[in-house]
Amino acid sequence: MEIQDGKTIEIPTGESKEDFRIRKQIIWQFYQDWKKKNPSLKKYNLALNDYINIRFVSIDETSHQAAKSYLSTLAVLQLDSILTLAKKYRVVKAKPNDKNQKQFNKLLWMKHNLPGVGEVKLMVGIVRRTKDKVQYCITVIQT
Repeated sequence: MEIQDGKTIEIPTGESKEDFRIRKQIIWQFYQDWKKKNPSLKKYNLALNDYINIRFVSIDETSHQAAKSYLSTLAVLQLDSILTLAKKYRVVKAKPNDKNQKQFNKLLWMKHNLPGVGEVKLMVGIVRRTKDKVQYCITVIQT
């Protein structure tokens, strides 16, 4: 993976706490770099015909969940493709007792197939007050 200043880093494939910590750090840094290149903090989704916004909850939830696996970490690095091309396949109510979901009234479950990675699940929250769509989490669907 290419990081700032031409440094290439290795994404750990193991399951140790240290591997998880490094993957989480890689995802967090990726989002920080993405935000600099995308100051609007949103991407247009073709299937929804609307923008999906990136917020703190997007980075927080995704960095924690996707860091659990090598493939999910790889998927996050294809953020633009996922946000643009994912298609809705299910709508669920947000968990009212979950602090990260309490701002949403429902979650859209979306899928996108990434070559070399597999089927990716994108969760998009619908903000209760504004109806804005916010990326909630990205993980690879384990089959």
